[in-house]
Amino acid sequence: MPESDLDLLIDAARQAGEIALYHKAKGLEVQHKADDAGPVTQADFDVDKALREALTAARPDYGWLSEETRDTPDRLGRERVFIVDPIDGTRSFVNGETTWAHSLAVVDQGLVTQGVVYLPEMDLLYSASRAQGAFCNGERLSVSDISDIHAARILATKPNMDPQHWRQDVPGFTRSHRPSLAYRLCLVAQGRYDAMLTFRPSWEWDIAAGALILSEAGATVTDRKGDFLRFNNAIPQTAGVIGAGAELHGQIAERLVYTG
Repeated sequence: MPESDLDLLIDAARQAGEIALYHKAKGLEVQHKADDAGPVTQADFDVDKALREALTAARPDYGWLSEETRDTPDRLGRERVFIVDPIDGTRSFVNGETTWAHSLAVVDQGLVTQGVVYLPEMDLLYSASRAQGAFCNGERLSVSDISDIHAARILATKPNMDPQHWRQDVPGFTRSHRPSLAYRLCLVAQGRYDAMLTFRPSWEWDIAAGALILSEAGATVTDRKGDFLRFNNAIPQTAGVIGAGAELHGQIAERLVYTG
């Protein structure tokens, strides 16, 4: 029986983890991207190469979009596309922290159908298939039922708390942060936090897999304008992300000022 797309992603994510941990053990070669876009390591490139070879060999008709591969228009004509971040949270990876992840998704005509986020050093494998629920290491995930914005625990960066972003006073929720956007989405899917938000344009490879996992855990996931996310865009970005249970999501969205 042919391997499913989800099983293919899971196998590839575990392979990626082995490559990344090998590089970390031997010592990282760190470079810095142009325009202050952050660090990148040889591990990022080697993971990207291994993922591209394995995934496109198994599905040669799928397109490819990755943070570490030069983008081409070819993917725009493909019905299905792999969207991959070889290492999400490279700063954490370089700094010896554990909260970095591999993020792998399959997108079909703009919608994510399968997603995997894998954190090798924590042995956490989050996965989802559209309309089949979300899981972490085999355990079904469900978002929290918190509906009071002032009681909520939110994953967001400090600049998101600037009053310019909010119609009224900044809500009195508790703010925390994790560097990896993919991991933030999964933590909310697990119910460990009640919502996540980012107002900056978000690269598709950072959020595609996590957005499906969070949605399949019962959350509403949109951009900061409240529009549902679509992927494999010509410019592969979304206008930020808001992810939370339906009622809490509504409270956040109605308080935001959108100026884009």
